[in-house]
Amino acid sequence: MLDVYDVGGDRWTELVDLAREAAQRGWWRAYGLGNTSYIAFETEAARVQDFTITYVPGLLQTADYARAMMRAVPVRRSAEDLDNEVAARLYRQRRLTSVEDPLELMVVVDESALLRPVGGPRVLRAQLSQIGELAALETVTLHVLPAAVGAHAALPSGFTILNYGDLGEPDMAYVEHTLGALSLDKDGDVARARLTFERVLSDALDPAESVALVRRLAGS
Repeated sequence: MLDVYDVGGDRWTELVDLAREAAQRGWWRAYGLGNTSYIAFETEAARVQDFTITYVPGLLQTADYARAMMRAVPVRRSAEDLDNEVAARLYRQRRLTSVEDPLELMVVVDESALLRPVGGPRVLRAQLSQIGELAALETVTLHVLPAAVGAHAALPSGFTILNYGDLGEPDMAYVEHTLGALSLDKDGDVARARLTFERVLSDALDPAESVALVRRLAGS
Protein backbone atom coordinates (compact mmCIF):
# COMPACT_ATOMS: atom_id res chain seq x y z
CA MET A 1 0.00 0.00 0.00
CA LEU A 2 2.87 2.38 0.72
CA ASP A 3 4.19 1.78 -2.80
CA VAL A 4 0.73 2.34 -4.30
CA TYR A 5 0.40 5.68 -2.51
CA ASP A 6 3.99 6.59 -3.36
CA VAL A 7 5.10 6.92 0.25
CA GLY A 8 8.86 6.71 0.55
CA GLY A 9 11.90 7.81 2.49
CA ASP A 10 11.79 8.22 6.26
CA ARG A 11 7.99 8.19 6.26
CA TRP A 12 7.96 4.72 4.67
CA THR A 13 10.30 3.37 7.38
CA GLU A 14 8.28 5.02 10.15
CA LEU A 15 4.97 3.54 8.96
CA VAL A 16 6.44 0.07 8.49
CA ASP A 17 7.89 0.16 12.02
CA LEU A 18 4.52 1.27 13.42
CA ALA A 19 2.76 -1.57 11.60
CA ARG A 20 5.22 -4.10 13.02
CA GLU A 21 4.77 -2.76 16.54
CA ALA A 22 0.98 -2.92 16.21
CA ALA A 23 1.18 -6.56 15.13
CA GLN A 24 3.22 -7.57 18.15
CA ARG A 25 1.50 -9.09 21.14
CA GLY A 26 1.66 -7.08 24.35
CA TRP A 27 4.15 -8.38 26.91
CA TRP A 28 1.28 -8.94 29.34
CA ARG A 29 -0.18 -11.67 27.13
CA ALA A 30 2.63 -13.94 28.26
CA TYR A 31 1.12 -13.68 31.75
CA GLY A 32 -2.35 -14.68 30.58
CA LEU A 33 -3.76 -11.14 30.68
CA GLY A 34 -5.96 -9.77 27.90
CA ASN A 35 -5.59 -6.62 25.82
CA THR A 36 -8.51 -5.00 27.62
CA SER A 37 -6.67 -4.86 30.93
CA TYR A 38 -5.43 -1.62 32.53
CA ILE A 39 -1.87 -2.75 31.84
CA ALA A 40 -2.35 -2.15 28.12
CA PHE A 41 -3.20 1.50 28.83
CA GLU A 42 -0.38 1.99 31.31
CA THR A 43 2.26 0.44 29.06
CA GLU A 44 1.86 3.24 26.50
CA ALA A 45 1.65 6.06 29.07
CA ALA A 46 4.47 8.49 29.82
CA ARG A 47 3.06 9.75 33.13
CA VAL A 48 0.67 8.30 35.69
CA GLN A 49 -1.08 10.19 38.48
CA ASP A 50 -2.64 7.80 40.96
CA PHE A 51 -4.80 8.34 44.05
CA THR A 52 -5.61 5.37 46.24
CA ILE A 53 -7.64 5.20 49.43
CA THR A 54 -7.63 1.64 50.74
CA TYR A 55 -4.45 0.12 49.34
CA VAL A 56 -0.92 0.91 48.19
CA PRO A 57 -0.73 1.69 44.43
CA GLY A 58 0.17 -1.33 42.29
CA LEU A 59 3.36 0.23 40.96
CA LEU A 60 4.70 0.43 44.53
CA GLN A 61 3.56 -2.97 45.82
CA THR A 62 5.78 -5.80 46.99
CA ALA A 63 5.05 -9.31 45.76
CA ASP A 64 3.69 -10.43 49.14
CA TYR A 65 1.42 -7.40 49.45
CA ALA A 66 0.10 -7.85 45.90
CA ARG A 67 -0.52 -11.56 46.49
CA ALA A 68 -2.43 -10.88 49.71
CA MET A 69 -4.60 -8.30 47.94
CA MET A 70 -5.40 -10.62 45.06
CA ARG A 71 -6.26 -13.51 47.38
CA ALA A 72 -8.75 -11.32 49.23
CA VAL A 73 -10.74 -10.57 46.07
CA PRO A 74 -13.49 -13.15 45.33
CA VAL A 75 -12.24 -14.03 41.85
CA ARG A 76 -11.50 -17.62 40.84
CA ARG A 77 -7.82 -18.05 40.05
CA SER A 78 -5.59 -21.07 39.82
CA ALA A 79 -2.27 -20.96 41.66
CA GLU A 80 -0.59 -20.39 38.29
CA ASP A 81 -2.93 -17.50 37.47
CA LEU A 82 -2.12 -15.86 40.79
CA ASP A 83 1.61 -16.26 40.25
CA ASN A 84 1.28 -14.73 36.78
CA GLU A 85 -0.69 -11.72 38.00
CA VAL A 86 1.83 -11.02 40.75
CA ALA A 87 4.72 -11.38 38.28
CA ALA A 88 3.01 -9.01 35.84
CA ARG A 89 2.56 -6.42 38.58
CA LEU A 90 6.26 -6.56 39.42
CA TYR A 91 7.18 -6.40 35.73
CA ARG A 92 5.27 -3.12 35.43
CA GLN A 93 7.52 -1.59 38.09
CA ARG A 94 10.58 -1.95 35.87
CA ARG A 95 9.66 1.22 34.02
CA LEU A 96 10.26 3.25 37.17
CA THR A 97 13.98 2.53 36.82
CA SER A 98 14.13 2.21 33.03
CA VAL A 99 16.46 4.50 31.11
CA GLU A 100 15.02 3.71 27.68
CA ASP A 101 11.31 3.80 28.54
CA PRO A 102 10.82 5.51 31.91
CA LEU A 103 7.43 6.05 33.51
CA GLU A 104 6.84 9.15 35.61
CA LEU A 105 4.67 8.32 38.62
CA MET A 106 2.98 10.71 41.02
CA VAL A 107 0.93 9.06 43.75
CA VAL A 108 -1.27 10.36 46.51
CA VAL A 109 -1.94 7.64 49.06
CA ASP A 110 -4.51 7.99 51.79
CA GLU A 111 -2.92 7.47 55.21
CA SER A 112 -5.42 4.71 55.99
CA ALA A 113 -3.86 2.55 53.26
CA LEU A 114 -0.52 2.73 55.08
CA LEU A 115 -2.11 1.45 58.29
CA ARG A 116 -4.12 -1.42 56.80
CA PRO A 117 -2.21 -4.67 57.55
CA VAL A 118 -2.68 -6.31 54.15
CA GLY A 119 -0.94 -9.68 54.43
CA GLY A 120 -0.23 -9.11 58.12
CA PRO A 121 2.16 -6.84 60.07
CA ARG A 122 5.35 -8.30 58.58
CA VAL A 123 4.16 -7.85 55.00
CA LEU A 124 3.00 -4.32 55.76
CA ARG A 125 6.35 -3.33 57.27
CA ALA A 126 8.19 -4.64 54.20
CA GLN A 127 5.72 -2.79 51.99
CA LEU A 128 6.26 0.49 53.82
CA SER A 129 10.02 0.06 53.55
CA GLN A 130 9.72 -0.46 49.80
CA ILE A 131 7.59 2.66 49.43
CA GLY A 132 10.34 4.66 51.13
CA GLU A 133 12.95 3.22 48.77
CA LEU A 134 10.93 3.78 45.58
CA ALA A 135 10.04 7.32 46.63
CA ALA A 136 13.74 8.15 46.34
CA LEU A 137 13.67 7.47 42.57
CA GLU A 138 13.66 10.47 40.25
CA THR A 139 10.62 9.05 38.47
CA VAL A 140 8.50 8.74 41.62
CA THR A 141 6.78 11.49 43.61
CA LEU A 142 4.98 10.38 46.77
CA HIS A 143 2.34 12.31 48.69
CA VAL A 144 0.37 11.03 51.67
CA LEU A 145 -3.10 12.37 52.38
CA PRO A 146 -3.40 12.60 56.18
CA ALA A 147 -6.46 11.09 57.84
CA ALA A 148 -6.81 14.38 59.75
CA VAL A 149 -7.91 16.09 56.52
CA GLY A 150 -11.34 14.50 56.90
CA ALA A 151 -13.65 14.94 53.90
CA HIS A 152 -11.89 15.65 50.61
CA ALA A 153 -12.56 15.95 46.88
CA ALA A 154 -12.04 12.24 46.08
CA LEU A 155 -13.60 10.64 49.13
CA PRO A 156 -15.87 8.23 47.15
CA SER A 157 -13.06 6.40 45.30
CA GLY A 158 -9.51 6.30 44.08
CA PHE A 159 -8.68 6.94 40.44
CA THR A 160 -5.82 7.19 37.95
CA ILE A 161 -4.95 9.68 35.22
CA LEU A 162 -2.72 8.54 32.35
CA ASN A 163 -0.84 10.92 30.08
CA TYR A 164 0.64 9.74 26.77
CA GLY A 165 3.27 12.40 26.18
CA ASP A 166 4.40 12.72 22.56
CA LEU A 167 2.16 9.93 21.27
CA GLY A 168 -0.62 12.40 20.56
CA GLU A 169 -3.19 10.27 22.38
CA PRO A 170 -5.69 11.99 24.71
CA ASP A 171 -5.25 11.66 28.46
CA MET A 172 -7.35 8.98 30.13
CA ALA A 173 -8.99 8.70 33.54
CA TYR A 174 -9.34 5.21 34.97
CA VAL A 175 -11.45 4.18 37.96
CA GLU A 176 -11.19 0.70 39.46
CA HIS A 177 -14.03 -0.41 41.72
CA THR A 178 -15.20 -3.53 43.51
CA LEU A 179 -17.20 -4.88 40.57
CA GLY A 180 -14.93 -3.86 37.69
CA ALA A 181 -13.37 -0.77 36.18
CA LEU A 182 -14.21 2.26 34.07
CA SER A 183 -12.00 4.08 31.56
CA LEU A 184 -12.88 7.66 30.55
CA ASP A 185 -11.29 9.70 27.76
CA LYS A 186 -13.84 12.46 27.10
CA ASP A 187 -12.35 15.90 27.67
CA GLY A 188 -14.87 16.86 30.34
CA ASP A 189 -14.37 13.67 32.35
CA VAL A 190 -10.57 13.92 32.21
CA ALA A 191 -10.67 17.62 33.13
CA ARG A 192 -12.78 16.78 36.17
CA ALA A 193 -10.32 14.04 37.14
CA ARG A 194 -7.40 16.49 36.86
CA LEU A 195 -9.17 19.06 39.03
CA THR A 196 -10.02 16.43 41.62
CA PHE A 197 -6.43 15.21 41.70
CA GLU A 198 -5.15 18.77 42.14
CA ARG A 199 -7.50 19.32 45.07
CA VAL A 200 -6.48 16.09 46.76
CA LEU A 201 -2.83 16.96 46.13
CA SER A 202 -3.31 20.35 47.78
CA ASP A 203 -4.52 18.59 50.96
CA ALA A 204 -1.65 16.08 51.00
CA LEU A 205 1.73 16.24 52.72
CA ASP A 206 4.69 17.30 50.61
CA PRO A 207 7.12 14.56 49.42
CA ALA A 208 9.61 15.03 52.28
CA GLU A 209 6.89 14.91 54.93
CA SER A 210 5.27 11.93 53.21
CA VAL A 211 8.46 9.89 53.12
CA ALA A 212 9.17 10.75 56.76
CA LEU A 213 5.71 9.51 57.75
CA VAL A 214 6.10 6.28 55.80
CA ARG A 215 9.47 5.61 57.43
CA ARG A 216 8.07 6.26 60.91
CA LEU A 217 5.25 3.81 60.24
CA ALA A 218 7.70 1.23 58.87
CA GLY A 219 9.68 1.40 62.09
CA SER A 220 6.67 1.13 64.39
